[in-house]
Amino acid sequence: MAPVDSATFQALGLTLTLLGLVIGVRVWRRRGPASGLRAFAWALLPLAAAMTGTLRLGWEIAGAVVDWAVRLAFSPIVWAGIVLAGMSVALFVVSGLVRGRTSPTPSEPEPVAPGSTPALQRDRGRPAVGDDDMADIETLLKKHGIG
Repeated sequence: MAPVDSATFQALGLTLTLLGLVIGVRVWRRRGPASGLRAFAWALLPLAAAMTGTLRLGWEIAGAVVDWAVRLAFSPIVWAGIVLAGMSVALFVVSGLVRGRTSPTPSEPEPVAPGSTPALQRDRGRPAVGDDDMADIETLLKKHGIG
């Protein structure tokens, strides 16, 4: 971008401030003093930015971002990197689908959360080994003639 001198930035700030003040007067008339004063406050910021050099800083930052974006859009190396990133994402998705479709082999036991007990397994109506509560319940049922 072509360099811009300080007088241009101050003229731009003054122009934006005058435009903001005109808008502030219209806002004051339509919405009242509170909104009008707020519009005046916003209107003073462009001239303040021009006088402090912040307007120039913003201009230079915007120019640098535009230059970067142009280099980004027209560089074949950048596009190759974007293709590689897309391939990486596709491989992550495919690996997740493959992992979800494979089942554990029969020789591997299913994992049990720590602190929990495996599901009760019954063999021909008898309680699982070490299940004292079920044995007590069956004894009570037989005592009352049930089961």
